[in-house]
Amino acid sequence: MHKLPEPILHAIESGRVPSPPQLLLRLLQMVDDDQTSVGDLAKLVRQDPGLSTRVLSIANSPALRRGSELRSLENCLTALGTRLVRSIATCLSIQNLFERRYGISAADLSGFWIHSLIVAELSRSLAVSANHPHPEEAYLAGLLHDIGELILLSALGEPYAQLLASTSDEDALQAMETAQFGVHHGEIGTWLTDKWHLDSSFADGILFHHAKLEEIVTADLLPQIVWLAHAIAASEEIAPEMVAFHQQIANPPGGIDLEILRQRAETQTKQISEALGFTPPEKVCALQVWKNLQVEPHQQAPESSAESELSSMIGGMALLQPLQQDLFELESDAEVLLSLKESARILFDLNRLAFLLYSPTEKKLSGASIGDQPAIFRQVKLHPEEHRSLVSAAAFKKKIQCSFDPQATPQNALIDIQFARALGSAGLLCIPMIGRNRIAGVMVCGLSQAQFSRLSRRLPWLLNFGRIAAISLDSLQEAKDYRQQAEHDAASRFNKQARRVIHEAGNPLGIIKSYLKILDHKLPAEAGVRQELEVLNEEIDRVAGIVGRMNDIPKDQAPANGLDAGELVNELLLLYGDALFQAKGIKFEVSQPAESLRVKCERDSLKQILLNLWKNASEALVSGQQIKISLTDHVVHSGHAYIQVRMDDNGPGMSDAAMHSIHHPVDANRTGPRGLGLSIVGTLATRQGIPITCRSQAGKGTSIALLIPKFGTESSAADAPRSSLAVSGQACGVTDK
Repeated sequence: MHKLPEPILHAIESGRVPSPPQLLLRLLQMVDDDQTSVGDLAKLVRQDPGLSTRVLSIANSPALRRGSELRSLENCLTALGTRLVRSIATCLSIQNLFERRYGISAADLSGFWIHSLIVAELSRSLAVSANHPHPEEAYLAGLLHDIGELILLSALGEPYAQLLASTSDEDALQAMETAQFGVHHGEIGTWLTDKWHLDSSFADGILFHHAKLEEIVTADLLPQIVWLAHAIAASEEIAPEMVAFHQQIANPPGGIDLEILRQRAETQTKQISEALGFTPPEKVCALQVWKNLQVEPHQQAPESSAESELSSMIGGMALLQPLQQDLFELESDAEVLLSLKESARILFDLNRLAFLLYSPTEKKLSGASIGDQPAIFRQVKLHPEEHRSLVSAAAFKKKIQCSFDPQATPQNALIDIQFARALGSAGLLCIPMIGRNRIAGVMVCGLSQAQFSRLSRRLPWLLNFGRIAAISLDSLQEAKDYRQQAEHDAASRFNKQARRVIHEAGNPLGIIKSYLKILDHKLPAEAGVRQELEVLNEEIDRVAGIVGRMNDIPKDQAPANGLDAGELVNELLLLYGDALFQAKGIKFEVSQPAESLRVKCERDSLKQILLNLWKNASEALVSGQQIKISLTDHVVHSGHAYIQVRMDDNGPGMSDAAMHSIHHPVDANRTGPRGLGLSIVGTLATRQGIPITCRSQAGKGTSIALLIPKFGTESSAADAPRSSLAVSGQACGVTDK
């Protein structure tokens, strides 16, 4: 697809895809409910094109995505986790509160949402009848087929609204859009999905939904499905050519009547609408949803400068409070930074963002420990000095600095120009992160002159946003320090108690040994009990040695030259493969590269992790089923290098409780040995700095992956992300273990 015109691109980047407040409220309620599964969340999210767009975008961002693209909402939500989903919902709700945009009411947009849902429902039904392997992907493509209209409306406002309201012919709409704006809504939707690096067929379903019949017959199956779903939803009656086309793509030919499919889709959509509190319009076909749309800029009485600053400060503090609460619930620096990046995108239209954190020991700003940002931010180390750069000045002055502010100094520092080029922007907005009277770092945002003009009245909010970021990072560090101090205090108390036990136990053990010697001398040689006395002496010495070592707390230490993960897997399979798998008729295969895969991990801990997982799989699978163990090099996560050990099986399923036991401690009195075994896996993995992901589908199997820190890199158990469990909403493929 051709490159978008520059004015349109800037407008789109500043535009939002609004979500209905009823849906956001329900989403916030669901993520606060411990009983909500990822499947429940996906069911709600897939009802809104705007929210689906946001979830797809974040889940496929470089910070989270590993391997192939994520195209199902379940997988996307699994990658995000409920905490980040809650942050997204909170930010979108805040945006709805403080962003008084063009007067587009929920009633104006309800027709669009309902039309999109009908096309989505039809796309999924048609995908099933055509035997498409991914019906949910077809649903999502149908849901987003007209997303370009909503993006253009949100970005351009009144000019585009007038075009929509004045046009009754969808075929003519694309030509009018191209003539007036240089791009049509199908290209906008395709551009968006291309940015997520999704499969081209998915994007083509959006691009070609207005193609002619003689053109669409030459396309791939997914675009054909979306085209037919849109044609059915946009027509008063089912045309014979639609029926004939359905006969061509149906597998096997024939299938259900299209009118029945449409009635089912409309019934399902009506149920969703009623549940969310929408009032469906009489007509939801294509452009009819925009027929009565009127958009007028919101008029507001002028404020004095003092009133403006006061309202910004008070409003910012009140409305950003929910975001601060969400950030405090996150458990790692990586999670906080990712949530901050997405929050800045939603709340302030800041789409290009990097972080430089302040090191109190080096007294410099650096992004060396932060992944998913341009390399220059990981390479530089800046002193927080007033005249070195805008970034340094923001940290030094504790004030926001911007390239487009004539009062900001210095101007045109070369490092600032480098940062702007790396972020692909004309200038920089530098937001200091100040918490408890100390600098935590600087958010470096790429933006244009137009964006700065829009944000100029929100600078107090942005400064408060930076303050929330700093307090969140400080709170995490304080929690880490507290845990370390608590562990040190516990170790000290244990050592003191151990020394007392050693001292008190040593006396009776010594007395027993002395009496045994006396007894040995008193007994005649022919008594025949000297061997037994020697055994007693040896056991007393062993007990004394055990008691004496109570004061020595063993520490898990990785081998000095690393551990070969491939060799360890082969050794374990040689010892246990037959008993766990072959003897039960379970097939297993191992895939690993020829070169050595050296990791930084304590050998016994990794052995126990693997054996516990394999034992679980062995107990879940039956004869004829299989497990595949694959090792992969060159895996990067949050800027650190890992070796991935992945186990895929085609078992029956695993309960949510069993999956969560990897991430949360299990009460041994309330669970069987399987749940306890997975809890031990999670504990050992956390100690070794090994993130864990798990995803599966009921009846189709499980995929569990370990990311083991690679030997010879900077990552370690201390600085690697905490072990985490990414859980799908459907049952996971190794039973309740």
